[in-house]
Amino acid sequence: MKRPPIIPLILPFLFLTSPSSAAKPSPLPPLTGFTAADMPGDAGGAALLRWDSPGEAAEGAAIEVYASDTAKPGWVKIAEFPASAHPEKDMDLPFWAWRAAPGRHALAADTSSAFGRPDGSQEIEFKLRLVKGAVSSETDPVKAVINGNWFNASRLNNLVLMLTIVVVFFWTVSHAKRKGLFIRRIAGLDAIDEAIGRATEMGRPIYYSTGIGSMSMVPTIASTSILGEVARKVAQYDTSLKVPHFDPIVMTVCKEVVKQSYLEMERPDSYRDDTNFFVSQDQFSFAASVDAMIHREKPAACFFIGHFMAESLLLAEVGATTGAIQIAGTEQESQLPFFFTSCDYTLIGEELYAAGAYLSKEPMLMSTLKVQDFGKAFVMLAVVTGSVLLAAGAVFSWEPLMRIVGQLFKAY
Repeated sequence: MKRPPIIPLILPFLFLTSPSSAAKPSPLPPLTGFTAADMPGDAGGAALLRWDSPGEAAEGAAIEVYASDTAKPGWVKIAEFPASAHPEKDMDLPFWAWRAAPGRHALAADTSSAFGRPDGSQEIEFKLRLVKGAVSSETDPVKAVINGNWFNASRLNNLVLMLTIVVVFFWTVSHAKRKGLFIRRIAGLDAIDEAIGRATEMGRPIYYSTGIGSMSMVPTIASTSILGEVARKVAQYDTSLKVPHFDPIVMTVCKEVVKQSYLEMERPDSYRDDTNFFVSQDQFSFAASVDAMIHREKPAACFFIGHFMAESLLLAEVGATTGAIQIAGTEQESQLPFFFTSCDYTLIGEELYAAGAYLSKEPMLMSTLKVQDFGKAFVMLAVVTGSVLLAAGAVFSWEPLMRIVGQLFKAY
């Protein structure tokens, strides 16, 4: 039997597997609408790139971003991401500073890592390359001048809030000078007159301690303000005042505060330089020394206002045994129970910081206090309102509402 020729049989398979018969990859659609501009509201070093969506034909493709400094030509790849990434609606800018267009993509391209951030303007060229496997398409280069901006529109909400606070502050100052401002009664501060009057009648001294805090601590600063008001009343009644100190710098400041109070009351002759005196910078040595002084001299009134730690109970308990009127205040929550049990009056929380304004009735200080109250009321109202709106947006799937509320209350 004659064997059939092999060549005619394998010839069709050769044609099927030849390179010319292999399927060619489909070309990618070109990226259109590509623009480049300076990134608005930044400090420089970034450009805003925008382009049209490549559509479904570019599914699975990636976009590469290239930049070139016109002063030093040479393309550098600065970013790469999927073609479907970075739609304009996802741009991290608030609604009042950004208008997203449908079917458009945007990217804040950082060039500082590649070219540095110059002091002035910088001209950069950009181009995009759409890549999918071995196929790619590229846009024409586009130039953009990058520089820093004086005004950042995305922070407009913070500017409006600051201006509102300034306006409210000056209004409260004006109102305080004309009609005064109401501050709720603080029993511990109202008792200062009673304590000083009792010391004057009994002929006993008054002890005032600013605690063991340094001069940079807010409670110590607040305590020196209260000391100034106490010293004014002491100068008025010509009572003996003694202020033992833990810190030499605090002692120096308090000396000037007390001296100024005597001058304001026109009693400089009654001022004694040893009113403020240094004891010790060891915590328990300080407490033991002050306890001994209180036990010997049996003051009619004791003030423990400032930063106190474990020595608080040691001081207040000895003062209580002498029968003195005791007024205390500290920011340390762990020490407040000891003051509650052993003192007649205790300043709680912000009463310590409001004491200076409460005692002096100075319009500027009272206005500052009122502005803080208005600020707290605004924050509480904003938290409640924002929470309700966000909850409503989540329940009813109102994504625009949730985004707007989040941008309004965002601290940029």
